[in-house]
Amino acid sequence: MTERALWVAKTGLDAQQTKMAVISNNLANVNTTGYKQSRAVFEDLIYQNLRKAGGQTTQNTQLPSGLQLGTGVNVVATEKLHTQGNIQQTGNDLDMAINGRGFFQIIMPNGNINYTRDGSFSRDAAGQVVNSDGFPLQPGITIPADADAGSLTIGKDGTVSVSQNGTTNVLGQVLLADFVNPTGLEALGDNLFKETAASGTATISAPSEQGFGVLRQKELEGSNVNVVEELVNMIETQRAYEMNSKAITTTDQMLAELKNL
Repeated sequence: MTERALWVAKTGLDAQQTKMAVISNNLANVNTTGYKQSRAVFEDLIYQNLRKAGGQTTQNTQLPSGLQLGTGVNVVATEKLHTQGNIQQTGNDLDMAINGRGFFQIIMPNGNINYTRDGSFSRDAAGQVVNSDGFPLQPGITIPADADAGSLTIGKDGTVSVSQNGTTNVLGQVLLADFVNPTGLEALGDNLFKETAASGTATISAPSEQGFGVLRQKELEGSNVNVVEELVNMIETQRAYEMNSKAITTTDQMLAELKNL
């Protein structure tokens, strides 16, 4: 029975180490554009049922409670919290922030579409609007080289227009994607997400329609990490780790007492 306590405490140490890694990643990305905070989800492990609740003690009486011994804890998921991050002005014409629901669509080299909240775009040598890694925005938008300086306008509904020789021309429209369960998206790194069976298929719409967020030009959405909250979580995790360590130390002392009997 004493050895059981060692293994239970060991699962607690593993779980708290994983939670600390999640917290560390949140803090490391506190200044990452469009980053979404993660949290570790815990679940108790299977129980050993030594005495079943409701079991018959006599023909006419039953046990009011059982005897179940837990075997520890496990981290079963890391959930992304897709709450709104702070929006900051940048002054860059191609910076876009989504105020509300939705993701920008990015075409990858293999033709697949990934999704991001990072709206820091620029244009490549051909004038095509691309993200910081050079992957094009979908639908594709190309800004002509002879566009009047400072005339690029991106409306709240995603309409992109420029002035050429004093005439306003519409170049296209930024469309957003949204999911029934954004938490089910797979984080790929590089500020990108991938559709999964858990997220559901993407719904495409213009900004400000069907409950989608609106676009805000010359602004970027920052990380939604709350530093104070993460520091509190870090202290809580450290204390939980210490308690599980103490459980191992105490169990070791109990085993030593048994050895000396």
